[in-house]
Amino acid sequence: MPRQLGELEDAVMTRVWQWNRPVTVREVLEDLQQERSIAYTTVMTVMDNLHQKGWVRREVEGRAYRYTAVSTRAAYSAALMNEAWSHSDNPAAALVAFFGMMSAEQREALRDAMRIVSPDAPEAGDHPADGAGPETER
Repeated sequence: MPRQLGELEDAVMTRVWQWNRPVTVREVLEDLQQERSIAYTTVMTVMDNLHQKGWVRREVEGRAYRYTAVSTRAAYSAALMNEAWSHSDNPAAALVAFFGMMSAEQREALRDAMRIVSPDAPEAGDHPADGAGPETER
C-alpha cells in the first residue's frame, strides 16, 4: 500500500496528473517556480525518488527523461482511504464517522459511486421492508 506523498512530492505529482502527458523535470520546475524558489536539482531528485517508489515511469528522450504517472490521483486517494480504513480496529465505526464528516455533495457523490460499482443494488427506500416496492404474495 502506498504511503502518503510528501508536500513536494504531491506538488510534483499534481502537475504530472493534471497535465496527463509525459513531462520533463524542466517543465515541472518552471511551473513550481511560479509558486516558490526551487532548484532544478531538487525537482530532479524528487522525480527520481517518485520513479524509484513506482509513482512514475520514465523514458529517455535525448539527454533528459520524460516522466508519466503510473496511476491516477483518484487511485492514489482510494488507496490512502483503504489503507486508513484497513488499520481501524472497528472498520464499520470508522466508515460511519467518515460518512458523518461528508458534505451533502460528497454523500451524493458516494451514492453515485455506489450506483456505478453496484448497478443492480436497490436505491435507498426501495426495500420491501420500507414499504416501497412490489407487494409480496401471502
